[in-house]
Amino acid sequence: MENKLIYSSGKRKTAIAKAIIKDGTGKIYFNKKDYSTLQMFNKLKLEEPIRIAKEVFGNLNFDVNINVHGGGEKGQIEAARLALAKAMVKFSNSEKLKEAFLKYDRNLLVADVRRKEARKPGDSKARAKRQTSYR
Repeated sequence: MENKLIYSSGKRKTAIAKAIIKDGTGKIYFNKKDYSTLQMFNKLKLEEPIRIAKEVFGNLNFDVNINVHGGGEKGQIEAARLALAKAMVKFSNSEKLKEAFLKYDRNLLVADVRRKEARKPGDSKARAKRQTSYR
């Protein structure tokens, strides 16, 4: 069997994550570093799809490289988690895994499309208007 490579991407605000998944032993890299070097809450957030997959399959038989650019720290983690979950579903072709992801958190497979609202002309913010004095 040839080495199977699957590409997947995820977006959150202005962060864009690209995940490459291939046969392996369960190593996960976030921006070329092992994901376990991340801060605790970021690591736990990125671990969620991994833990669900372990519940469904037992052990992980793939390696993942996730590269993220743009956005802030939390947006990058959210984008990476989306890309990772989508890649795992595509790699395994498992309807059971897809159902487990959707049951746990829909944002694992469906991108959050909210973006910052554009500022309006003659104003400093998108919604807040300047105060006017009538006296």
